[in-house]
Formats: sequence, C-alpha cells, structure tokens
Amino acid sequence: MKDGLDPFDAFSLITAHDEANAFDAVVPPIVQTSLFTFSDYDDMVSTYRGEKVRPVYSRGLNPTVRIFEEMLAKLEGGEDALGFASGMAAISSTVLAFVQPGDRIVAVRHVYPDAFRLFGTILKRMKVEVTYVDGRDEEAVDKALAGARLLYLESPTSWVMETHDVRALAALARKHGALSVIDNSWASPVFQQPLSLGVDLVLHSASKYLGGHSDVVAGVVAGPKELVDRIRGETLPYLGGKLSPFDAWLLIRGMRTLPVRMKAHEASGLEIARRLQALEIVDTVFHPALGNHLPAGLTGSSGLFSFTFREGIDIRAFCNHLRLFKLGVSWGGHESLVVPGEVVLQQKAQPNSAQAFGIDARSVRLHVGLEGTEALWRDLEAAIAASQD
Repeated sequence: MKDGLDPFDAFSLITAHDEANAFDAVVPPIVQTSLFTFSDYDDMVSTYRGEKVRPVYSRGLNPTVRIFEEMLAKLEGGEDALGFASGMAAISSTVLAFVQPGDRIVAVRHVYPDAFRLFGTILKRMKVEVTYVDGRDEEAVDKALAGARLLYLESPTSWVMETHDVRALAALARKHGALSVIDNSWASPVFQQPLSLGVDLVLHSASKYLGGHSDVVAGVVAGPKELVDRIRGETLPYLGGKLSPFDAWLLIRGMRTLPVRMKAHEASGLEIARRLQALEIVDTVFHPALGNHLPAGLTGSSGLFSFTFREGIDIRAFCNHLRLFKLGVSWGGHESLVVPGEVVLQQKAQPNSAQAFGIDARSVRLHVGLEGTEALWRDLEAAIAASQD
C-alpha cells in the first residue's frame, strides 16, 4: 500500500457504507440504545458461547460505533479498529493490553502530555519502566529497544514537531520483538498511514481532525484484527472507555469532510508558518513541512505547529490582542487556537514540562483553522504589532 491517501480515494473509502444504511439513508442512523434483546433462548445461548457475533450491550458493540470503526480501519489500511470515549482511553487501553509488571517501554521524547503522565503514574505503579529517547537518533532507539516490550511513537511530536523515520523505527521494533504503537492524530490518515510503514497499531485522538468540529471527545485504535481483538477482550470491557453511539455519529459526519478539511488546514497552516519564519521578531518555527521536502512517511501537513518569539514581544499582550485565534487547548476543529508555552509551564500537573515536552517559555503553539489565511494573518500581524516593547 502507498504511504499516503489521495483525498478523493479517502473520500470513497469514507462513503463506502452509504448504500447499506437502513432505509437507504445517506447518513447512517444513530442506534441510541444501551442494550439489545434476543429473539429466543437459543439465540442468547449461541451469542454467549461466541458462536454468533451480534450487539448485546453498547459498551461492547453498537452498530453506529461499528460503522465509524470500519471507516477508520479502511482509511488507515487496517483490518479492524476500536472506538473509545477519549484519546486517552484509546492510549491507556492499548498500552495496558500489552504490558505487564516488569516490562519496559521505549517512547520518543516530547510525547503528548497526558500520555507522559500516564506513563509516569499508572505504569510506574505497575512497575513498568519507560525509557525516553530522541526518535531521530536511530542508533539510540536501537540500543534502548533491547529487551523492551513496546515502542511508543509520535511523528511529529506534540509541541516541537520533531519528525522521525517511522518505517525505520518500526523495523527496529520488529527486530527486537517489540510492539510498535503510534499516535497519528497530527497527520490524520489522509497524510500518514503508519500501518503501511510497518507500525503495529495506530492511535488517534478522534476529538481532533477526525471529528473536526470541536463537539466530540473520542479516540480510536486501528491495526491487525488479532491485536485489536486483544484490546477488545482484555482492557476495553473493564476500563469502560467505550465510544457512545451519538459521538460515533458525530465522528462519521466529521470524517466525510476530512480530506477536504485537511487540505485546507495544510495550505493555510504552511503559508502562515512561512510568513512567521520571515519575521525578525520570530526566532524559530517548528513546522515539519518548512524544509525542502516532507519527512519520510508524511504526504502532507496539518494546521498545528509552534514557534518561538525573540525578546521584545509581550506574549500576554500578544495573546490578548488576538481576535480570530482563541486561547484554548486541543485542536483539529474549524476554529484557530493559540496556546502560550509560558502558561503551560505553570500547570501544576505538569512538572518538568520544559524538559519533558521541549516547551520554551517564549514559545507559542498555533492551530490554524478554516477562517481563511489572509484574515488569520492580519490577526497575527495586528497582535504582534500591539505587543512589541
């Protein structure tokens, strides 16, 4: 399979269910029910014996959720997928399905903050060790993987957008018998398909680009059926982070426009990153597509990146003068957002943030939404002008 999807190919995969919808509906119906009844005693017995697969209780299987899962599996080129009530539910259920006390995980540095906290709290209590490495240093990754159970990846990473040769790192994991898992939320399946690069399991915070409208919190994991079934059987039923039918319906709606939205985020985000890079007051722009070519594995870029100001900008004033860019966490929706690094560094639940995530006090993370490139640039220009000392 090729490393990326043509947007039109992606759209055809997303809409593949339409002809099979109940009542010939263009939009799949919401099966908003907690349980499903049986036609008779034998029907119930055969289901409980595992001879028949059918919905029983929506915490386990729901038709609307299943449509979303199948759509995402097709987009990622996987055999199966499993939806969750949040991105962290997907991460925790996936990791906990494959590690035991005494195991060791290798993770690239600068991972998503709550994944970092999960590794430093719950996994630490379980006596699971986590080794952080620079994913760009393949020799260091190779050395760290000796004896490891799992390799946890992000590419690009969460704040400083470090990219890795995903294919090479996945091959190193296979060499050492470690399971490879990657968070693909930044690129979406439109611009990166890690399973085709050799990664075992791919995760998403579906709250981000998959949903695309900032009205749903969800997560998903995709990969080979054998591995997804292990998560389905060993952690999903007991951790309870199952995706709801209504949220799955919102995701189905959002994914229908995913290819078009990603192209718009890419074009606007890259143009604004280039203009920021040209300003003397800006020190560094962290955007994976600013070089002469995209890093290996990526066929496009999204609207999320960060940059650092030089001395001479009052970051508080800069943020307060923005009008289209709103102060807010998360990303992936239609709206443009800004998060100042100096605020993140003050978060009580995030000790050692600068070291763990590469966050500089003078850095700013932007999510470039769909308001229009020129309007967003005027907003940034005005805020920069109003905040210079």
